[in-house]
Amino acid sequence: MRIAVTGSTGLIGSALVRSLRADSHEVVRFVRRPPAAGDEARWDPARGYVDPAGLAGCAAVVHLAGAGVGDHRWTAAYKKEIRDSRVLGTTALAKAMAALEEPPAVFVSGSAVGYYGNTGDRPVDEDAPAGHGFLPSVCVEWEAAAQPARAAGIRTAFARTGLVVAREGGAWGKLFPVFRAGIGGRLGNGRQYWPFISLHDEIAALRHIIDTPGIEGPVNLTAPEPLTNRQVTAAMARVLHRPALLPVPALALRVVLGELSEDVLGSQRARPARLLESGFVFRHPGIEDAIRAAL
Repeated sequence: MRIAVTGSTGLIGSALVRSLRADSHEVVRFVRRPPAAGDEARWDPARGYVDPAGLAGCAAVVHLAGAGVGDHRWTAAYKKEIRDSRVLGTTALAKAMAALEEPPAVFVSGSAVGYYGNTGDRPVDEDAPAGHGFLPSVCVEWEAAAQPARAAGIRTAFARTGLVVAREGGAWGKLFPVFRAGIGGRLGNGRQYWPFISLHDEIAALRHIIDTPGIEGPVNLTAPEPLTNRQVTAAMARVLHRPALLPVPALALRVVLGELSEDVLGSQRARPARLLESGFVFRHPGIEDAIRAAL
């Protein structure tokens, strides 16, 4: 297939591109700068521009672009960047696909388990309502922005991704060096649930969505059973053979991270009901397997 991918230089996007090309799919990478290679096409999310030639002939579009949620302190300006990078980009792609004479069959648009907000100990699946706060509101707008594609008859799925266990980036990219140094520990009281997923299973799940005609709407990309931060911390210590004795107090996180700390200390006990119902099989369902795979 010919498949278009945005966010192709990020942790998930780059791994997805490698996986698709390994199976001989043609990948078009959308970039915001002038294209410098034959596999690149131009888009400008802020201006609503998407090169239609890059979309032409694509069977699928996977949209993973967006400003990193944990890259900076959440100032008003950066919160606007987080929101705009997702909503404006999704709107531009959805409208561009809908305008094609032969649109792609499937649109897989990134989203996040942050949609559910802080769920505490309550398990949630894809039927749960949106939570309250900044990230849930962003996710609601992000997913709603895909409506032009859905209205054009394009099968649209929202990949609500959890915390990806990988060395190369994301939350775990920051955790591994800390635990290797022997200074890791739980965050806050450690009772908040972390819906993790190995990078391998994240990519396999995205490809499963592309290849499975019946999957549309929200899809949680998380391991079958989320664990608490305390359980994750203990697993990191076991696998890395390091102590995990230095908890980070919630107050310190709030001082250092500001509003972002509410995301770190929040709990999403999200389960991947749609993936499991569709027959997807996880290669790394447990946290220790996911950590070892990342290493």
